[in-house]
Amino acid sequence: MSFDRTLDESALFRICFVCTGNICRSPMAEVMFRDMVAKAGHSKSIAVMSAGTGDWHVGERSDERTIATLADGGFDGTGHRARQFDPDWFDKLDLVVAFDRSQERILKNWASTETDRSKVQLLLSFDPEQQQLDIPDPYYSDAALFETVRRTIHQASAALFRQIEPAIRRGVS
Repeated sequence: MSFDRTLDESALFRICFVCTGNICRSPMAEVMFRDMVAKAGHSKSIAVMSAGTGDWHVGERSDERTIATLADGGFDGTGHRARQFDPDWFDKLDLVVAFDRSQERILKNWASTETDRSKVQLLLSFDPEQQQLDIPDPYYSDAALFETVRRTIHQASAALFRQIEPAIRRGVS
């Protein structure tokens, strides 16, 4: 799915990764998760997108360090354009994944129902090997933190995919 088109509402499962500006963590997760989905043959069943809680990067490409660390991992993040999460999307999404507790709090505040609030989950909550809840924002750091964040997101995304995939194989959303 390109960032210019709308969410594929026909998919069995619809997920949006949400970070602060949609130029570092959430584009990494979107690109890597979409790759996992495609390799498993579920591209028509799982729709993947990303967004930010803030609007200051809307329309911009991912941070160059995001693109570089994705490339180092064998992923292409060059097509991304940042956008802001719209609370109206809750109705169309099954899962809204945040990277830290501040984003989780913002998203839950934007949700108008308890059902929508329950869709908001921290990415690291899906990875039983993680001892922490927050994935640090690498924006104000160096390339080494971008790489650490990419590996952490990839591991947690794989854990999330392992939880979703059996239901997709059975055709259940």
